Amino acid sequence: MMNYERSHPWLTFSANLRQAPLDLWVLLGECQSKIEHIAGVPLRPDMAKNMQTLYLAKGVRATTAIEGNTLTEEQVLAHIEDKLELPPSREYLRQEVDNIIKACDMIRQDALSAKPALCSSEQIKAFNLAALHDLPLNEDAVPGEVSKFRVTVGHYRAAPREDCEYLLERLCDWVNGPDFAPQGELVVGMAILKAILAHLYIAWIHPFGDGNGRTARLVEFDVLLKAGVPVPSAHLLSNHYNFTREEYYRQLDYASKSKGDVMRFITYAVQGLRDGLREQVNLIREQQRDVAWRSYIYGVYRNARGTVVTRQRDLVLDLSRRKEPVSRADITRTSLRIAKIYSRVSEKTLARDLQFLGRKNLIKEVAIKSRLNGSQISGYIANKGLIDAFLPARRQRDADA
Repeated sequence: MMNYERSHPWLTFSANLRQAPLDLWVLLGECQSKIEHIAGVPLRPDMAKNMQTLYLAKGVRATTAIEGNTLTEEQVLAHIEDKLELPPSREYLRQEVDNIIKACDMIRQDALSAKPALCSSEQIKAFNLAALHDLPLNEDAVPGEVSKFRVTVGHYRAAPREDCEYLLERLCDWVNGPDFAPQGELVVGMAILKAILAHLYIAWIHPFGDGNGRTARLVEFDVLLKAGVPVPSAHLLSNHYNFTREEYYRQLDYASKSKGDVMRFITYAVQGLRDGLREQVNLIREQQRDVAWRSYIYGVYRNARGTVVTRQRDLVLDLSRRKEPVSRADITRTSLRIAKIYSRVSEKTLARDLQFLGRKNLIKEVAIKSRLNGSQISGYIANKGLIDAFLPARRQRDADA
C-alpha cells in the first residue's frame, strides 16, 4: 500500500458517472449545444477580436484574482493592449498576469495544432513553470517541480510528496483513458467532465510548492480547447470560480471531506459554465442583431445618392452605437463623424433630419431626464426593434409560465 492510500483514500481516479443525476446530463447537453452554436457563428472581424480579448482578460484576471492578485479586469485589458502603468511596488502583479496570458497563448497554439490531445505530467509541470515564471517564491517552491516539502492549504494537507510523481502519472492515464470516451454525441460534454475532474484532482494532490490552483485551471483550459471549445468559452470556468470564490473554496473543501464525492463540485462548475455560455450567446445575438440592423439601414439607403441622405444614414448608424437615448442637445456629440457633419449645417437642418428619420421609423423620440435639473426632455434612439419583425413567428411565453 502506498502512503497516499492511507492519507488520501479518495484519490481513486474514478468517478461513477452512471450515477450522475439526470439534471447534470441535461446541463452538459445544454453546454455542448451552446458551445457548438458559439463555435459556428461567424462574427465581424472587429467583434471577434473584441470578444477574444475581453474573455482572455476575464479569464486571466479571474485565475490570478483567486490567488490574491488585485488588478482589475480593466487593468488586465490595459496590459493586454500594452497600456498598463504600475509603480515598481506592484510590478509583481503584472508578472503574475503576464505569466497566465503567455500560458494561455501557449495552450491555445498547442491546442490548435495537429498534436495529440493528451494530458501528461510533463505538460502539467510546464504549466506550473509558466504560471510561476519570475515570481518571488518561498524556497520550498520550485517552478515546474514537485515540492519536496509537505504542502498545507488551510486545514487541508496535500498528498505525500513521495507519491506525487506517481499520482500525476495516474491522473494523466485516467483522463486519457476510456472513462471519458464520448457518450453518444456528448463529445464536448465528456470533455467538460474530464476538465473539471482533472482540475479537482490536481487541487487534491497539490503537487507543487506554489501555483497549484493556477496550474489546475490551466489544465482545465487546455482540456477544453483540445476538445474543440472556442477560446472565449474555455475561459468561463475560471471566471465562474472567481465570481463565486467563497463557494468555490467551499465546494473544494466539501469534495475532500466527503472522501471523493465529486458530483457536487461537478454540478457547481457545470452550472457556472452553463450560465457563462448563456451570457456569451446573448452577447453574440446582440452583435448579430447589430449587423442585421446596419445591413437593413444600408438597404434602406441602397439607391439613395447625395449629401442629405448620406448625412441622415450616418446619423442613424452612429446613434445605433449608443445603448441609451441621446438628448437633443447631445446629438451632435454622438460621434466625431456626426460632430463634423453637423458643424457645417444649421440647427434647423438637424431638426429636419430628426423629423424625417422619425417619420421613416428609423429612430424613436423618447422622454428622458435632463442631467441638469431632472426635468423631462426629448431623447432619440435608433429603432432597432424594426428588425425583430424578421425573426421567426412564435407565440410569446406568458410572464408567469
